[in-house]
Amino acid sequence: MLTLIQARRGSSRLPDKVSLDLVGRPLLVRQVERVQLAARAGHVAVITTTDPSDDVLADLCSQYGIEVFRGSALDLLDRHYQAALHFGETEAVVKIPSDCPLIDPAIIDKVLGVYEQTKGQYDFVSNLHPATYPDGNDVEVMTFAGLETAWREASRPLEREHTTPFFWENPERFRLANVTWETGLNYSMSHRFTIDYAADYEFIKAVYEALYPANPSFSLDDILTLLKQRPDIYALNADLAGVNWYRNHLDELKTVDAGNTKQL
Repeated sequence: MLTLIQARRGSSRLPDKVSLDLVGRPLLVRQVERVQLAARAGHVAVITTTDPSDDVLADLCSQYGIEVFRGSALDLLDRHYQAALHFGETEAVVKIPSDCPLIDPAIIDKVLGVYEQTKGQYDFVSNLHPATYPDGNDVEVMTFAGLETAWREASRPLEREHTTPFFWENPERFRLANVTWETGLNYSMSHRFTIDYAADYEFIKAVYEALYPANPSFSLDDILTLLKQRPDIYALNADLAGVNWYRNHLDELKTVDAGNTKQL
């Protein structure tokens, strides 16, 4: 299994968000630490761009002993495919974005467990289509053969930029599975654990400062318990809950509607 964390410094809304401090280390490093706690994650690497602005990011990965691959800045589908070739992965590739520093390793293991326990039955397994977990626990795993097909055939800009829409937008072509939150709840539009704005950083920073010192491997349940005890932390980015990239492509997506996103 090859788990790839896509990262770059050039965010227009929150520049260099992956380098922001979380209890003494860069945000990206903290996320890699959490992903590495997942027993099924296998080979974990960061994939960034060949843009000179990401030289600093590549150096950061080297400093912390994190493997890094550099590829296309805008074609994320190509970056994932080329990284799989680079690392010699011919079976399955996992996609996790770098804006998920609170991701629960147990959720990663749950999604990858479904893929492994049903080996050969699915081309693509995720917990996003539809999403039920709090936003920021994004896990998508695809067969290398499926990734290669998408890389070869996907032509729309959103399919290249966001890597996986070619899978879940073509259910007649791919065998798809979705993992839902075992609680039966849906917090995908009400709880935001991802980072794209300054308010998100304040939220994530507050969670880390409250939980990390005593429990570096804190879980989703630990975060939810904290938010019940500290509604002031929940409120830091509550107005952004539900805001995601879908909002800009509703006229292009067949399997996503306005109920899966929120406009700013």
